[in-house]
Amino acid sequence: MDERNERPDRAGGTQLRRLLLCLDGVPYEVMYRAKQAGLFDAFNGPSQLLSPFPTMTNIALAAMLRASPPPGYECRYFDRKTRSLRGGIQKYIGRRTPDKLPSSYMDQLDYQEPLPFEYLVYVSPEAVWRADMRRFRERFSRARPTRDYFGFLKGTDGLLHILGAKPLETSLYSLDKMLREIQAGCGAETEVILFSDHGMSLRPHQRVNLQTHLRRCGYTISDDLLEDNSRRKVVLPAFGLIGYAALFCCQEDAPALAEAAVSLEGVDFAIHRDGDAAMMVKCADGMARVSKTENEYGWLYRYEQIDGDPLQLGSIARSLNESGSVNQHGFASDQAWLAQTGDHVYPDALANLYCALYATRVINTADVLVSFQDGYYYGWEAFSRFVHLLGTHGNARRASTSAFLMSTHRAFPKVVRGTEVQQFLRA
Repeated sequence: MDERNERPDRAGGTQLRRLLLCLDGVPYEVMYRAKQAGLFDAFNGPSQLLSPFPTMTNIALAAMLRASPPPGYECRYFDRKTRSLRGGIQKYIGRRTPDKLPSSYMDQLDYQEPLPFEYLVYVSPEAVWRADMRRFRERFSRARPTRDYFGFLKGTDGLLHILGAKPLETSLYSLDKMLREIQAGCGAETEVILFSDHGMSLRPHQRVNLQTHLRRCGYTISDDLLEDNSRRKVVLPAFGLIGYAALFCCQEDAPALAEAAVSLEGVDFAIHRDGDAAMMVKCADGMARVSKTENEYGWLYRYEQIDGDPLQLGSIARSLNESGSVNQHGFASDQAWLAQTGDHVYPDALANLYCALYATRVINTADVLVSFQDGYYYGWEAFSRFVHLLGTHGNARRASTSAFLMSTHRAFPKVVRGTEVQQFLRA
């Protein structure tokens, strides 16, 4: 029996209130195991919630809550108007002021951790988790009992980054206890929705020397692209220790820059635009082209293997063709691809990666996006000297892409795109 359907649908009717609680960075697999172990038994089984690439909090929550896109992938970002790097560590200093809010999704939060916790969570994750839980419980208890409440707990992300899965699994027991007490106090008519923004690759990670590699390939690493002729110059923002990299360059340099990047150990693949409606995917031993078009029923995608199979979609493309799901031009519907790739090594790869370049996930979209293999990361070198990672996220692989979604009142679809989850969170 599908565990997601064990509990009856009780949405509507006498429901008076909804508690939305987002756990930063908790992967689907971790929550699935917790549920199997007997935790969160008031909830239906978790659905796989697909986080948009790059799998980062601000990008994910802005998309999930249909809020304004953040200016960049992290607080240190390239600004296309000034053609230079902006932001940085100052975001974490002092109070959370309007200029430090990356997206309007934060306006929807009734509770989030104090600004210093965003940094301290990676220094003392267990202490921050306990403090965060206590503050959330106190704030929730004081909230008006007739309105929905939306909380975001960041401590889970720090536990996973620094300490790995075991301490988080232990901490989930305290979360389960707290939610049981909340449900007992609020009544059965109150729906609790628990979800995460992205997943996490839970293994030791090592830093890739991407800047050094690109210099050896003949590129100049710069803080800006201000010169009239910026050929062979690359702006490469570095901050958090994460599983992707955003590269900015002259448009003409993007194809060659992507090829140079994928020759480095630890790089999984790189993507860049090809014309106005297509994307190139490159890896060390292959290349593919992804195209998008539209008909009266919706969007369609085509995966063309030029050399090898960088996204491991060749067998799926053949299966779609044999089943008659592909038209005369080689396109299959967006939903057909999603049905075949929701649990793929690169979940929902075509739509997810294509939209990373063509949708406005951030205001300043990169010219080349690099996804690293699990076990590798890129980031600020100074930060990496005193942080030893037991897990990180950011890449397009299943561990980082697969977040979770579950409710005390409803059973959701088995796979839900992050860009389409708003209907369930706010329905």
